[in-house]
Amino acid sequence: MRYRPFGASGAAISNLTLSFGPGCLARGREAALDLLYSALEAGINAYRLETADSVLAEILGEALSHVDRKLVCVALTLGADRDFSAEAMTAALDRVLHFSRLGWIDIAILQEPGEHELSQQALNALKAARATDRVKLLGVAGSGDVMDAYISTGAFDVLATPFDINADWKRRNRLRAAREQDMAVIAYDFYTDRRARPRGPETVAKKGLFGLGAPKPPQRSGGPDAFGFLYRTPGWSAESICLGYVLTETTISSVIVRATDPDHLRILAETPERDLPPSLAAQIEMGRVAASAAA
Repeated sequence: MRYRPFGASGAAISNLTLSFGPGCLARGREAALDLLYSALEAGINAYRLETADSVLAEILGEALSHVDRKLVCVALTLGADRDFSAEAMTAALDRVLHFSRLGWIDIAILQEPGEHELSQQALNALKAARATDRVKLLGVAGSGDVMDAYISTGAFDVLATPFDINADWKRRNRLRAAREQDMAVIAYDFYTDRRARPRGPETVAKKGLFGLGAPKPPQRSGGPDAFGFLYRTPGWSAESICLGYVLTETTISSVIVRATDPDHLRILAETPERDLPPSLAAQIEMGRVAASAAA
């Protein structure tokens, strides 16, 4: 695992941040703990709680109790239920701190607040939590134009933003604006399976004897094959290529990844140690141009 400076905080954060949410509990508590221990063994020191669920908080706290608290970074998502009131966010912080026994939350991240969803009272409550060291940093996450306004306020320390191989100029400019405000940047939604396509009504083809003469089923494709090479590169999965490309953006401190089993996590954790071949970087740039022209 590799590490990068985390904004102006002076801390070092792993290239990957593991997202820990309800999906991680699908196979039970022990499997969730095994996933977290695998992440720690891989050198991942950053974790995001997707909700303020007490069970998630307790399990994460148990796993991280085996390491020095100052060496790990824990982010908590607030407002995923669209409640950005001071009362709701304070209650979420209290619940996570109580059940996790972590002592503090490193980053409280507001998930896609609208233009008028965050009141001054709510922001003051978060600043009060930061002043008392219950929260170290305040962050905001989202992709809409309103993010530009939140960045410009100077009230936030961290920007979490979608960023992938086809990120447009708006998102790239947003990274620069965040850097100018001394904000740390975390990326998410780095990978989309471009082979998938919405299911439409199926056409029933007439068949000859033994089914001969029926047309071949359509290839799974998202339209123009601008990024088809992602699925034809030996030694690399499409997901790993996309992750490796996002990590070439030096403004980004860490990338949020989702994995519900140690094997998948292990593959992702190996990616920062691999250098993306120059030929792949060139193909990605050509794919971006082709996709833009087709849009």
